[in-house]
Amino acid sequence: MANEPSPQFSSSVRLKYVKLGYQYLVNHILTFILIPIIVGISIELARVGPDEILSLVRFLNDLDLIYVMSTLFLVIIVGTVYFMSRPRPVYLVDYACFRPKPNFRVPFSTFLEHARLVPQFDERTVRFQVKILERSGLGEETCLPPANHYIPPTCSMAAARAEAELVIFSAIDELLNKTGMRPKNIDILIVNCSLFSPTPSLSAMIVNKYKLRSNILSFNLSGMGCSAGLISIDLARDLLQAHGNSNALVVSTEIITPNYYLGKERAMLLPNCLFRMGAAAVLLSNCRREKRRAKYRLTHVVRTHKGADDAAYRCVFQEQDSEGLTGINLSKDLMAIAGDALKSNITTMGPLVLPASEQLLFLFCLIARKVFKVKWKPYIPDFRLAFEHFCIHAGGRAVIDELQKNLQLSDQHVEASRMALHRFGNTSSSSLWYELNYIESKGRMKKGDRVWMIGFGSGFKCNSAVWKCLKTVKTPVDGPWSTSIHRYPVDIPAVVKVL
Repeated sequence: MANEPSPQFSSSVRLKYVKLGYQYLVNHILTFILIPIIVGISIELARVGPDEILSLVRFLNDLDLIYVMSTLFLVIIVGTVYFMSRPRPVYLVDYACFRPKPNFRVPFSTFLEHARLVPQFDERTVRFQVKILERSGLGEETCLPPANHYIPPTCSMAAARAEAELVIFSAIDELLNKTGMRPKNIDILIVNCSLFSPTPSLSAMIVNKYKLRSNILSFNLSGMGCSAGLISIDLARDLLQAHGNSNALVVSTEIITPNYYLGKERAMLLPNCLFRMGAAAVLLSNCRREKRRAKYRLTHVVRTHKGADDAAYRCVFQEQDSEGLTGINLSKDLMAIAGDALKSNITTMGPLVLPASEQLLFLFCLIARKVFKVKWKPYIPDFRLAFEHFCIHAGGRAVIDELQKNLQLSDQHVEASRMALHRFGNTSSSSLWYELNYIESKGRMKKGDRVWMIGFGSGFKCNSAVWKCLKTVKTPVDGPWSTSIHRYPVDIPAVVKVL
């Protein structure tokens, strides 16, 4: 008797199989309907005699040739219009991420020592930054640009340009080497960097470095926060719909050098502790010849902007403190606002990706709550049925925790985000590509797998993109994880004591 399963366990197992059966039935309802119809038609055809078949042939022969040709011509026209009006497929040929050198590393002890040596920081300010760092989820190998290793940090324009050239050119060089793409074959260039917007622009800097064509379509996005990488992908998609047989280079980065805050406002000290250097270069194409070697196909992009709400607009805000020092103010309501933006985003994304079984359950729950006033909790669709992999913006431990809870994801689903935060820190809009490379490096990306990228940014914005894997990614994978993937995943304690 001691080995018999408990009634509660047996009930949960039965409920699990009932749910699986329901999902299978609803998702294959057309198959279950069509099979009896096809069987019935097949039986009737089997009963047809030779005389009836001959009469059908004679009837077809008697049809007017003009009528037949007109019908055939109409079918061809309709088919041509359909195929011409379909959106052009957008392929992700390949991507590359900046790999920081070991001498850029900032262990906790170095961070603490530098903070104490910076004359603008008092002991209270230092202790607050250390407290944030201890709970941030960052590891000992995250990197800051050379200018931030000086005491005090060198926040000059020249140093910022040097960092931009380092991270952007390194990522593009690796991408061009991996793909064999000649710079002259790039038709569209999109660069996003939120806080560093020099003149000439970063996109002009790339055009000059790689001697891109004079008729290139060049765009430079700034001030759009950590979700700007997916905005750039969306812009590239729209441009590739308008311009056939084209290649688009998308570069996502955040330049840390000019944005180190030397004041004492606690809400403005958080970026010092979380943001680290990084960049990603992505090659998109709508050329048919690129489909053969492309890794992914872009299927959906959904953008949500909550800027009409004052609290959402100001929750990530660049401003000066009482002493005139510029920094990024992160509101204490940031997580609540992010959660609200996520709900709006998944409300749009859900019908595009969720299986019919989840959409019906959501509809039934909504009708019960709104029409019949049943006191049920809102039904949260199971997005694990729609995606095999999740790349959640590694903005901080709290961001990942909140999304894991709201979307009911397992630890493995958020593993890539947590490990990217631990190894590289918050690399802003490029963090999603470090996470994708982690999944590939672990050998988990298989042909047909679907990837959901979710980014958050100032404004306040929640943007997401869905990719479908076109071929199994074989290991080992060349990229930012190539020298450290064997050590991950690692256990990340809730608090890492520095002092």
